[in-house]
Amino acid sequence: MHHNATIFINALMDAFNHDATTKTLRKNEFLLREGSVEKNLYWIESGALKVTYQSGNTEHIIRLGYKNTFINSLASFFQQQPSEFHIIAIRKSNIKIIPQTTIVNLAQNNPQLLLAYNYLLQTLITQQMEREIDLLIDTPKERYQRVLTRSPQLFQEVPLKYIAAYLRMTPETLSRLRKS
Repeated sequence: MHHNATIFINALMDAFNHDATTKTLRKNEFLLREGSVEKNLYWIESGALKVTYQSGNTEHIIRLGYKNTFINSLASFFQQQPSEFHIIAIRKSNIKIIPQTTIVNLAQNNPQLLLAYNYLLQTLITQQMEREIDLLIDTPKERYQRVLTRSPQLFQEVPLKYIAAYLRMTPETLSRLRKS
C-alpha cells in the first residue's frame, strides 16, 4: 500500500480504536438495508458480510467483507443518497462503526491526512474498476484466478457458496477450479 494511504489508514484505525461503537450481528442480520442512507464506515473485527443487489427474485453479491476489512455502501456514503444495496451478515460478525463525520473531520483538519484520504479514495475507485473487469471476463477460470490473486484471504474467511455467487458461477464450478 502507498505511504499516503497508510498514514490515513493509521489515523482511521486510531479513530476506530477510540471513537467507534461496536455491534454484533447474527447470521443473516442486516447491517444496512436497501433504501437507507449510509452514514457509517464499518470495520469487520470478526465474521463475514455480503453486499447484495436485489434484481427481481435474484440476489447478486457485489462485494464480500471479512475479518480486518472495511465495508459500507460506498455510493450512498459519499452522496448521502439511499443505498441500492443490502449489507448482510453471512455468519455471526463483530463490527466496529464510525460515522462519516469522523472521517470527514480527520481529512479536513490535517493537510497530510487529506492527501492520504484522497489516495485511499483513488485506491477504492481502482478496486471498483477491477471488480467491473472481473464481471466482464467470460471464463470462470480467469475470474477465479483474478480474485484469488487479489484477495487470497477471501477464500479462508468466506464460505465457497458466497464466493461462487460473487464470481458468477456454481459452487461446483468453483470447487472444480480450486482442485485444478
